[in-house]
Amino acid sequence: MAEPGRPIRSQGVAGTWPVGRAAPAGGFAPAGFGAWPAIVETLREWARAEAGAGRLLPWVPVAFGGGVALYFAADHEPVLWVVAATAIALTFGAVLLRRSRLFAPAIMIAAVASGFAVATWKTARIAHPVLAKPLYSVSLSGFVEARDIRERTDRFVLRVTAMEAQRSEVKLERVRLSVRKGTAPEVGSFVQLKARLMPPLSPVRPGSYDFSRDMFFQGIGASGFVMGAITASVPPDAGGLRLRYAAFMQGLRDAIDARIRATLEGDNRAIATALLTGRRDAISTPVNDAMFISGLGHVLSISGYHMAVVAGVVFFAVRALLALIPGLAAGFAIKKWSAAAALVAAAFYLLLSGAEVATQRSFFMTAVVLIAVMVDRRAITFRTLAVAALIVLAVAPEALVHPSFQMSFAATLGLVALVQIGMPNLFASPDHSATARVAMWGGREIAMLFLASLIAGLATTPYAAFHFHRVTPYGVLANLGAMPVVSALVMPAGLLGLLAAPFGLDGVFWWLMGIGIDWMVAVSRWVAALPGAVGRIPAFGIAPLIAASLGVIVMGLLRTPLRWGGAVVLLVSIGWGLSVRQPDILIAGDGASVAVRGGDGRLHLIRAGKDNFVLREWLAADADPRDAGSSALASGISCDESGCVTPLADGRLVALASRIDALADDCNRAALVVTSRPAPPDCAAMVVDRQRLARQGALALTRRGDGFSVQAVRARGTNRPWLPAGAGEGDFDGSLAQKAAPRSRDATPSETDLQADD
Repeated sequence: MAEPGRPIRSQGVAGTWPVGRAAPAGGFAPAGFGAWPAIVETLREWARAEAGAGRLLPWVPVAFGGGVALYFAADHEPVLWVVAATAIALTFGAVLLRRSRLFAPAIMIAAVASGFAVATWKTARIAHPVLAKPLYSVSLSGFVEARDIRERTDRFVLRVTAMEAQRSEVKLERVRLSVRKGTAPEVGSFVQLKARLMPPLSPVRPGSYDFSRDMFFQGIGASGFVMGAITASVPPDAGGLRLRYAAFMQGLRDAIDARIRATLEGDNRAIATALLTGRRDAISTPVNDAMFISGLGHVLSISGYHMAVVAGVVFFAVRALLALIPGLAAGFAIKKWSAAAALVAAAFYLLLSGAEVATQRSFFMTAVVLIAVMVDRRAITFRTLAVAALIVLAVAPEALVHPSFQMSFAATLGLVALVQIGMPNLFASPDHSATARVAMWGGREIAMLFLASLIAGLATTPYAAFHFHRVTPYGVLANLGAMPVVSALVMPAGLLGLLAAPFGLDGVFWWLMGIGIDWMVAVSRWVAALPGAVGRIPAFGIAPLIAASLGVIVMGLLRTPLRWGGAVVLLVSIGWGLSVRQPDILIAGDGASVAVRGGDGRLHLIRAGKDNFVLREWLAADADPRDAGSSALASGISCDESGCVTPLADGRLVALASRIDALADDCNRAALVVTSRPAPPDCAAMVVDRQRLARQGALALTRRGDGFSVQAVRARGTNRPWLPAGAGEGDFDGSLAQKAAPRSRDATPSETDLQADD
């Protein structure tokens, strides 16, 4: 990883290859007789160019992230001292081989081992109890550490100092509780209350996002809601410096929200508060949906864009002010002073917005760029991106599996590649008359914005499709319409409002911010209403996503025509993902909801509870546009007080039994019986009962012959700190087989098939 000299610029294009080792510009090997030796030699030249000096560093965070990914793919928790010793030994070995040809593979292997070890160490460092089963009446005392003001209910995080529950000895460290809107206690206060606690939400189907993992790394062991009144009392101690800091920052956010509320209201106020303080839960559902459907949802989550705008506005403002003083402009490095001021502003914005993992990642990226400016290095390079990624993954390895990290770094990689490869050409135009220069400048700016939106959108598409099961066909259009206003009006006005608030002169800036937000919301609603604006994608497994990520990385990091191999991999991953077969039956982890694919190819939903969140997730994963409350979801389902039945595409029945006395009849009539109660051992049907659900969690069943292949949230042998092994008895494999005992075919017609005279 030798550091090459300063890059050479030629005709406005950034040169990135060391002199004397550059590959051919990219012509292909000559065709005809004896072409294979020429092709092989051309490939070798390209490979040598890709392995040139300074080209290794960008691949180190890729390998490090691969090690983190391997950690999260493990079935059970690794032994810390073993993985740490392995990482140290491999790193030491790579250092010894630094002058050998084996250095590159050795350092990559060491990076993989280091990523695995860092993730293992982070989990061991924050280890805490996690609730395994519901507790219905728990007495809690503790300090309020954080508070969220949401649209319907409020929520806060309680650091527990005392916990009492019947028939449970578990002692949780932190819990997250929901309360009636307007009743959340102040951050820093000491309260006593009663609550109903539930285990952290596990994936609602195999392969879906694991919310329990997020809560574990936030130090939260359970969620639930308050029962009765909240009593403030005298704390047994001061709570510590961290609590006082949290109370101060929460008070500052509340004060900012109050100032914004004095001028703006409704969604304008909620969005303005979200952009400045990170609180985005108070935005109404229609506006929130329109923002995400249109491709502007990234504006609502503080990310690299917001951090870049804050740092950029401060940088250019400070530099312009300093340039007005002739003595400073001529004799001092005001550019570096401006970068330092921008770094301080970015750090304050990080703290003000709550310092979530996504915001930390954005800050580290921005900080690396500003530090590069301060030490006279190029700011926007693959090395900058690599260093930022390494810092983020070393501090928070769990960020790797979060969609914000994946989408942000994919977009940044695409933009850096665009800058390094093609964007400088937009500035390499001849100098003509003043009118022509203005026209060309405007054309270049529009072209840059279009290219940046297009590249960032394409780079993030695989991750949006995987996590949210949708793409944004008109994302470029929405970004072209809204982002110039957000960058030039909304964010600068918000920053000026923060500066003017202590002097009581902030009202006009909130008003200007509201005008820009009105435009942004109008653009998002217009784009979301266009035909085909909701691009639904059915769920696909992690393997196509890994392949797509590899394709994006290869296209972004390589500089020779070898990068088009990444395009081939990306196209293969797209075909792979679209060809994935969707399950025939989905079963919720509590056994209260079942989705069965009928003869029409669509899901028919049986539910004994009112959990619309699970149904929404299932429908989104199936690319089904129906709403969770649609009556069409219950077509073909017959129900009574004992349970429900519905047919599969092949006519066999699936039964959801809610009462024990119905199990005998369902076992005789149905091919598959789902129940949250223990099933009788002599049941002739295939059974998914309480024991299996407790052991494996939510299930996805795919027809295979007369039986089903089974995918479970908790695969066989899986036991992680955030997803502990279920308490059910028995060991279940990955299939359900039809019982051998012959049964008479059920002759009962479904209610939908009965005629009027029947």
